[in-house]
Amino acid sequence: MSEEKNLSELEEKIVEQLRTVYDPEIPVNIYDLGLIYDISVTANKEVVVLMTLTSPACPVAGELPGEVEMSVREIDGVTDVKVILTFSPPWDRSMMSDEAALELGLF
Repeated sequence: MSEEKNLSELEEKIVEQLRTVYDPEIPVNIYDLGLIYDISVTANKEVVVLMTLTSPACPVAGELPGEVEMSVREIDGVTDVKVILTFSPPWDRSMMSDEAALELGLF
């Protein structure tokens, strides 16, 4: 199996895992909510997740990035994880998947 295919499969597993992490105030996972801006996987299987929160004043600001890191670390093969929190661009409802918007009754 090619290295590129391996990394692609690992990225799919990461997305799957991130779909198990929820913002405690919203009954939708953080991936479909649009809080994950980017996932990078190096050849050494080090993962960098660029994410945001629904608001800079989010009550879970101190907890959610750590939860994301622990969740990704559980994936077999991942050697290291770094979560970077950003508020640029600021999150808004247009970043949600259609499924998330439907779940929240926004259609």
